[in-house]
Amino acid sequence: MNKKLMTNFFALLLILFTLLPFGLSTNAASNDVTRGDFVKELVGKLNVELGDGSNLSFTDVPKDLAPYVEKAVELNLIKGKSATSFGPNDKLTRQQAFVISARGLVNENASFSVLDKFKDAHLIAKTHKQDLANAVAANILQGFDDSTIRPRDYVTSEQMQSIVERFVAEYKLPAAKTTMDLQILGTTDIHTNLANYNYYLDAESADVGLANTAALIEQARAENPNTLLFDNGDLIQGTPLGSYKALENVLKPGEVHPAIAALNALKYDGGTLGNHEFNYGLAFLDEVLNDAQYPVVNANTYDAKTKKHMYTPYVILDKEVVDHTGKKHTLKIGVTGIVPTKIVEWDAIHLAGKVDMQKPVEAVKEIVPEIQKAGADVIVVLSHSGIGEDTYVEGAENVGYQIAQIEGIDALITGHSHLTFPGDYKDLKNVDQEKGTINGVPTVMAGSYGSHLGVIDLKLELQGSKWVVVDGQGSIHSIKKEGLQPSKTVLNAIKEAHEGTLKYIRQPVGETTAPIHSYFSMVQDDPSIQIVTQAQKWFIEKELKGTADEKTPLLSAGAPFKAGSRNNPADYTNIPVGPLAIKNMADIYHYDNTVATIKVTGAQAIEWLEMAAGIFATIDPNKTEEQNIIDPEARSYNFDVLDGLTYQIDVTSPAKYDRRGNLTDEKANRIKNVQYAGKPIDLKQEFIIITNNYRVGGSYGATFKNANGSNVTNYAYENRQAVVDYIMDNKTINPAADNNWSFVPFPANTKVIYQTAKDAQKVIPAGSSIKYLGDTVGGFGKYLIQ
Repeated sequence: MNKKLMTNFFALLLILFTLLPFGLSTNAASNDVTRGDFVKELVGKLNVELGDGSNLSFTDVPKDLAPYVEKAVELNLIKGKSATSFGPNDKLTRQQAFVISARGLVNENASFSVLDKFKDAHLIAKTHKQDLANAVAANILQGFDDSTIRPRDYVTSEQMQSIVERFVAEYKLPAAKTTMDLQILGTTDIHTNLANYNYYLDAESADVGLANTAALIEQARAENPNTLLFDNGDLIQGTPLGSYKALENVLKPGEVHPAIAALNALKYDGGTLGNHEFNYGLAFLDEVLNDAQYPVVNANTYDAKTKKHMYTPYVILDKEVVDHTGKKHTLKIGVTGIVPTKIVEWDAIHLAGKVDMQKPVEAVKEIVPEIQKAGADVIVVLSHSGIGEDTYVEGAENVGYQIAQIEGIDALITGHSHLTFPGDYKDLKNVDQEKGTINGVPTVMAGSYGSHLGVIDLKLELQGSKWVVVDGQGSIHSIKKEGLQPSKTVLNAIKEAHEGTLKYIRQPVGETTAPIHSYFSMVQDDPSIQIVTQAQKWFIEKELKGTADEKTPLLSAGAPFKAGSRNNPADYTNIPVGPLAIKNMADIYHYDNTVATIKVTGAQAIEWLEMAAGIFATIDPNKTEEQNIIDPEARSYNFDVLDGLTYQIDVTSPAKYDRRGNLTDEKANRIKNVQYAGKPIDLKQEFIIITNNYRVGGSYGATFKNANGSNVTNYAYENRQAVVDYIMDNKTINPAADNNWSFVPFPANTKVIYQTAKDAQKVIPAGSSIKYLGDTVGGFGKYLIQ
């Protein structure tokens, strides 16, 4: 070797020996510990049961390491670099090692002064000083002989062993948490659909009925014994069975109402009242409720005289439950409920002067602290109110969203709107459709007529002596499930009432010479409305005979009740030419409303029609693409036709009122060419509009009520009974529409679309301006209106 080569060789050796203390040799580098190495060693020495790593959110952890990292996360020893990254191959500094170790200690925070004895304590990151002080206090961090801790040095294998040994000596596994899964089931808006039976079609049905829902209830209870079951109201009215027990074969003292019998048989844990519970008066409702073997709660209905709650505002249920280890506990479940305040207007004939109402949101805000004070572990609110909007409007009918904002509520069961949640209400803020929560509160709305079962799953944790809800979610289960068998428990409980109803609905009343259907009731004058307006006028003419109002012009108001309401393609009236029975009357007039009249001027009659026209979308005359003529959120029962007037509706004009009857554009004018008796209507002339108690008691007709209500007359006589009596009196009727209203012709090249039943194409007469275009979503058909 020449002299120059030897000089270079010794220089290279000198460089290598100089760098070795700083850990840059091959051997030293291989001796450094990674984050993955440390976690595997630490968790392995704890002798804890590992999972399979499937719950790990980190995507950069190899399969063999995942169970160790998963357990470290569970024990709160580590956190990731991000939500999805752990960095298992990153080298581990001494500071990081002691931070991980310190997190497993149960010691209280040690004083920072314990770090003063180390000369390089200033190198510790501020965010980790407490952890390292805790590690020193626990004798896990001891330092080197030169009074340093070298926080930024990488951990070697030998150091890892020492740190892990000292940690294991000090560490105590946290006590296993005591948890349980609580299941809360909810039905709503059954409307006496108890059997799996459609009384209007007089046939069994897989689409409706608590008997079908009960099969889902039984399945849910089998899956989780920690289950409670509640009903959310609108239980006793809605089908011919409800009318049969309220008006025909009237419920007697001591007799159990079939709806209550069904809920008793299914062992419901509680229920609340819907607005339709009040349709038959307070005495009838009391007779219904006195046989319930479960508590019925309501927090916002008051006795007008005593100013006290009319019903039990809340209850505390003692529910025996089993935790995840099989140990039994008694859980205290607080339950309250509310109903829309408008019941005093909708059923004024029964409730005026007897009932006062508190706003639902205020009532729940007041009652929740009382329920908490009474010791409830879980609070359930039964809200017979739709979810509504995320912006609160004073006096709003649907306030479920605002109720979900009230602190302390653990589960919310809603209804009234006949919609679903999760499912509908996708556009609201703070709504998690996947988890089924609104403002963080697990919430369900289970459709109507027994179509769905609401299921709220809560996870509870025992913290000290108190059970705390730590998580929850809401979901709904449909009865449209293959192989579902109706519950014999329900069918046996209602057998007598069901059979009596069948005899009742099959009674003949007369016959019709024209078909009665509601397929196009929203877009043209319609026979299903015509028969109602004819019958109402027939009844009131008799009532006014010989009175001062005998000569006052009558306008009869009717609306389509069954027009695919709430996205139901089967919800239409379709009665062929021929015999008519009681079941057809219930199909024509769906609600147990009573006849009412209201005096108005000609100008107010036009305003009434402007409100009705709010259900239509505004058609842009400049667009050539398809435009749906109906506001998708509108309700068909708010579209009143006034027979006695002739008029046109211009849907290219902005609406004066929105679909709820709220004034939105004072200068708008959709109603055109209004005539009475063949002449332009006299705006000052007095008319009597024949309608129902719902319309004059809170819907848009109430706009014209005098302060003292002297222009309103309520009759203790059902609108539906008027139809029955009218047909029986005439024997044969011709309900063909008289076409008293129409649309102002649409602009050329517009494509105005209307969705109705697919079967509607069969009744389109030759030469009609309506054209069938094909099927569309949800089982409907799409039609062009020309």
